[in-house]
Amino acid sequence: MEDYHKPDQQTLQALRNIANRLRISSIKATTAAGSGHPTSCCSVAEIMSVLFFHTMRYRPEDPRNPNNDRFVLSKVRGSMWHAVASGSNPGCLSLQKQQFVDVATGSLGQGLGAACGMAYTGKYFDKASYRVYCLLGDGELSEGAVWESMAFASYYQLDNLVAILDINRLGQSDPAPLQHHMEKYQRRCEAFGWNAIIVDGHSVEELCKVLGQPRHQPTAIIAKTVKGKGIPGNHMGWHGKPLPKDMADSVLKELNSRILNNNKRLYPPTPMDDAPPVSVRNIRMPSAPNYKPGEKIATRKAYGLALAKLGRYNERVVALDGDTKNSTFCEIFRNEHPNRYVECYIAEQNMVSVAVGCAARDRNIVFASTFATFFTRAFDQLRMAAISESNINLCGSHCGVSIGEDGPSQMGLEDIAMFRAIPTATVFYPSDGVSTEKAVELAANTKGICFIRTSRPENAIIYNCNEDFHVGQAKVVYKSNDDQITVIGAGVTLHEAVAAAEQLKKERINIRVIDPFTIKPLDAKTIIDNAKATRGRIITVEDHYYEGGLGEAVCSSVVNEPGFSVHRLAVAHVPRSGKPAELLKIFGIDKDAIIQAVKKMMGSSANAK
Repeated sequence: MEDYHKPDQQTLQALRNIANRLRISSIKATTAAGSGHPTSCCSVAEIMSVLFFHTMRYRPEDPRNPNNDRFVLSKVRGSMWHAVASGSNPGCLSLQKQQFVDVATGSLGQGLGAACGMAYTGKYFDKASYRVYCLLGDGELSEGAVWESMAFASYYQLDNLVAILDINRLGQSDPAPLQHHMEKYQRRCEAFGWNAIIVDGHSVEELCKVLGQPRHQPTAIIAKTVKGKGIPGNHMGWHGKPLPKDMADSVLKELNSRILNNNKRLYPPTPMDDAPPVSVRNIRMPSAPNYKPGEKIATRKAYGLALAKLGRYNERVVALDGDTKNSTFCEIFRNEHPNRYVECYIAEQNMVSVAVGCAARDRNIVFASTFATFFTRAFDQLRMAAISESNINLCGSHCGVSIGEDGPSQMGLEDIAMFRAIPTATVFYPSDGVSTEKAVELAANTKGICFIRTSRPENAIIYNCNEDFHVGQAKVVYKSNDDQITVIGAGVTLHEAVAAAEQLKKERINIRVIDPFTIKPLDAKTIIDNAKATRGRIITVEDHYYEGGLGEAVCSSVVNEPGFSVHRLAVAHVPRSGKPAELLKIFGIDKDAIIQAVKKMMGSSANAK
């Protein structure tokens, strides 16, 4: 960074004027709307003024320009964005608010993780000079995810990242725990390996100076501020409340009187044009899968092989993992493409946020992996990723009781329910190496959140390498002209269903077996058409709890079909450790359980007649 040049007095006064215009805009907007956070906005007015009109390099007419500095507003809601976007500096700019926002952060504690992903991309993938600024509130510093992000930024020496901490002392219902003990915040940030500087958050001179200093490590600017600065009175209890009109009118009059005549117009510095052009569309595998029918491979390993293969001819494919790469097989990608692999360690919340940041502005195709069960702790980050309209791909391995001896804490048994509940999610559940490779390729080209559920046991290849797969298209893998029941399985239970079909065939009982491939969207048409051929009789079998999984998805898809009957097999209660085959048997989702369910369903149908 160039040496700091102290701004002249005209510039400093112009920045003060902008800060007060920001206060005016946020008060006007929140009073008119009858909701919002004017006191939270008022504490950061000088910070926003200096950032947007003096420090950050960007092209205001082109908010998505890849060379622009990034800004993540982690602490407050849209009222401050409205204030900045309203043209608070006459003759300068009117920010296109929505285009400038890269991620949604209304659930506090997540902004810094996304900023880390952007900064990592800037430093290591783009090798560009744009910087990332993240504004946090003191209330959200109680969130553990913030400190996961602090550790990540320090470890990877993200010297292009600046966190500005708005220490305005007051939370929503109480003062923040450290109140205005600035040196305690400083020591905590320093303990996490950051350069931490305490400033007066209402001094544009101090802010200009500290934001203009050269940096050799991530920097935390700890800004002492007053919540509701510019609004008279005690602001405890005013969080999230707009000013009544009569009070707003009085405050606006006072704020307007503080704006001094100044003809200086401020323009943001122009960014360097050194971010490489990137395309993340039409990401394709270089060749078809290369598996032999009957060959055995775990889908978790097929995922690792597929991801490395996808990365071979697509340089913007990047992979993240949470210290499970030798179990998720993401290590295959790491070994082949070490410069595009990010180790996030055991911090899954931060890993998801970093993934969102890496994917922002369509800079990368991001895959992040860990055990399926560990994504549950990042559900808040996942739901916010959906609100951000983020395109990220997640692979959860070690699903279900079929992992065996590792025990229930490691078994993903709620993950399908969780991802099905996310509006933008696509849920892939491949059952062999071929379909896993196709899932990876499809996920790279599917908008929204993609979840690929992989298993630990080795299972046989059942598809030809030239088989065509599509999102929302199921496969009929076993059928005859006189099938009695349609059985739907996925992953290990699909193979149990095929084994059951082969056994039943010897007893002259024919069943049809369907592989849904994606649980969301579910191919309702294929399920209904085939179930009609088996008198509406369906059995679902899944290595997942009953709630929210494959069975409930199927029930929802056929609920309006007259004469349909669905019998569900799933894991009924918290499991324990054991051999995979033993656990499948104990929980009634193995071949024998399917055979018994088929015979019972056929018997009940016969009795009904």
